[in-house]
Amino acid sequence: MKALVIGASGGIGGAVCRGFTAQGMSVTGLSRREDGLDVTDPDSVARHLGALEGPFERVVIATGKLDGAGAPPEKSLRALSAEALRDQFATNALGPALILRELPRLLPKDVPSVVAVLTARVGSIGDNTLGGWYSYRAAKAAANQLTRTAAIEIARSHNEACLIAYHPGTVATKFTEGYSRDKLSPEEAAGHLIDVMAARGAGDTGRFFDWKGEEVPW
Repeated sequence: MKALVIGASGGIGGAVCRGFTAQGMSVTGLSRREDGLDVTDPDSVARHLGALEGPFERVVIATGKLDGAGAPPEKSLRALSAEALRDQFATNALGPALILRELPRLLPKDVPSVVAVLTARVGSIGDNTLGGWYSYRAAKAAANQLTRTAAIEIARSHNEACLIAYHPGTVATKFTEGYSRDKLSPEEAAGHLIDVMAARGAGDTGRFFDWKGEEVPW
């Protein structure tokens, strides 16, 4: 079985690569740090993913950022800026969209495959009871919609494929250094993700799950 991890140099992405490898999979990892992949640049995405030889039965899109234009998530409307909103959408929505565009040729048509796009529970509109975090919430909500929409289209040509939006929990990485709350280790987060993906099938495509395997409202 072959796996593709985009964002492989990050805390979660790196741990997922190690977890897949431990299961005997052939793992291909891509990242900005190691490979120069810029997920916000269409040419960079097309060049790097166009050079891959699939098919891949497992694909994890583990890219993303928490700050917008160097600013922390907003606590109020007053703190909202156009720069932060653009930056969040570029990385957390445009990036996954450009990767999803390349997926059809990288997935097998005759055997099951599972794709997980790491978004976040705060991107859920139905689950939003606290407010705040405007740019991050909006960009992750957009990523959720992109994932669901891509799942519908890809199912027409790859009827054994499953695409899910996925909330990995709060994970102890550089991404969350400034936030003091209970966190999963990258290894724990990777283990949960691998298990959740293993439990999914074509009937789950276009759905949103968390690290416990429970469905998250849109």
